[in-house]
Amino acid sequence: MRALNPAPSGAPLAIGAKLRATRLAQALTIADVAAASNLSTGFISRVERDETSPSVSSLVALCQVLSLQLGSLFEVPDNEVIALVDAALINMGGQGAIEKLLTPRGESRVQVLRSTLAPGASGGDELYTINCDVEVLHVLSGSLVLRLVGGDVELSAGDTMTVAGRQPHSWDNRSGGQTELLWTIVPAAWSGSS
Repeated sequence: MRALNPAPSGAPLAIGAKLRATRLAQALTIADVAAASNLSTGFISRVERDETSPSVSSLVALCQVLSLQLGSLFEVPDNEVIALVDAALINMGGQGAIEKLLTPRGESRVQVLRSTLAPGASGGDELYTINCDVEVLHVLSGSLVLRLVGGDVELSAGDTMTVAGRQPHSWDNRSGGQTELLWTIVPAAWSGSS
């Protein structure tokens, strides 16, 4: 069987939006970029609206003026949908908790976990730390007691708390019902291949 060569996707490259966003982030006008790149304002405007395909030399000139890596214009964004029913089950060490990873396993910038805590669920008697810069805990439903060195903090549905990374803590579901939480950990405490 003969191997087939990959074919172009046919999907348009939307480089104009990236160029425009970079220009605006630097508070440059189209006229500023035109003067620095020796390209016309009309041409740059059409490129930013993806109405024309610039030559390689024009793209290089625009990227140089904008201090933008040429290759970054062609990077495919990392977008992935993870349905809750398909989210990976993980174990962060708590008792009475069902925990799901809502971000891709290989994502190192952030982790989002959804925890379903049974009545009496606990993160353990001992305080623990997570190797991250910051944790954000959001209570979707029910209530939770977050245990910190300085004392307990009671959180109810709708409450959000930010905890400094590596701060010793634990948690308890002291309510008589189920509690649903979202944990956001920045950067990801761990990541692996999918």
